Amino acid sequence: MKTIKDVILSFKNNLQNLYSSNEAIAIAMLVLENMTGMQRSRLKAFEQDELSGEILEKIHPILEELKTGKPVQYILGTAEFYGLSFLVNPATLIPRPETEELVEWILANKKSKAQQPISVLDIGTGTGCIAISLKKHLNNARLSAIDISEHALNTARKNATLNQVDVSFIQGDILNIKQDYELSGSQFDIIVSNPPYVTGTDKILMHSNVLNFEPHTALFVTDDEPLLFYKAIVRVALNSLKIGGELYFEINEAFGKEMVDLLTNNYFKDIELKKDLTDRDRMIKAVKF
Repeated sequence: MKTIKDVILSFKNNLQNLYSSNEAIAIAMLVLENMTGMQRSRLKAFEQDELSGEILEKIHPILEELKTGKPVQYILGTAEFYGLSFLVNPATLIPRPETEELVEWILANKKSKAQQPISVLDIGTGTGCIAISLKKHLNNARLSAIDISEHALNTARKNATLNQVDVSFIQGDILNIKQDYELSGSQFDIIVSNPPYVTGTDKILMHSNVLNFEPHTALFVTDDEPLLFYKAIVRVALNSLKIGGELYFEINEAFGKEMVDLLTNNYFKDIELKKDLTDRDRMIKAVKF
C-alpha cells in the first residue's frame, strides 16, 4: 500500500516536466483533499498514513490526465475562489488569485460606505466567480452578469445555485451591443470586468496547460488591438453606469498607462491604478462624472 507521502512524491516525479516541485506538491495536495476529504494540515501531519486501494485507483487516472497538461481544476471539476467553491470546465476560465484581489478591492470600498441598495454588472462573467462572490458579501446588492458563451452561463447559473445567491445572467456579445439589448436603460452603481487581455506576445510565455485547455475567447486579444474589450466596456459604462458610479477592471500589467489614458479621455475621474500582491499593475478603478 502507498502512503500519502508516496503519492505526493509520485506527483513530483511524474509532473516535473510540467510544474515546479512546489506546484506539483500543491496539485497533489488538492487531489488528496478531494479524494480523502481530509484538510491539507491533516494530510501533512499524517503523511505516513496508508491510502486505501479504492482511493489509489481513483488517483491513478487523475495523474495520467495531469501528465497531458490538463489543469487539475478541470479534472476535478471544481476550483476555490474567495472562500467559495465553483464548478469549472473547459467552457470557463479557471478563477485566479489576482481576480480575488479585484473582488476584495470592491468589497473594501463598498463595506466602508453606507449599506444602501446597489446594482452591479459583471461583464464576461465566465464561472460567475466575481458576481457570485460580490453577492455573497453584499446582501444589499442586485447582481447582473453577462457572457457571450451560453455554456459558460450554464456553469455560472449552477454556481449561483451551489453558493445560494441570486444573480441575473444575460447572454450577449459586449462587442456588439444593439439598441434593443437587454442592458438598454439599465443603470448600475458598479460595473466590473475581467475581460480578455492576453496578447499574442504574452501567449509565447504562457504555460501549455493554459494554452491547450482554457477557452481562448476568454483570454486572447490581438497585438494590434490590446484594449479592444476595455474600449467596448467603457462605451457601455458611459451609457449604463450612474453618475458617480464605479468602473473596475482587471488589466494586463503592460497597459496600465494606456488604461489610465483611455479612462481619462472618456471623462472618468478619480482613476486608481492598483498593483497585485506580486507588485504588477493588475487592477484599475474609475468614477463616472
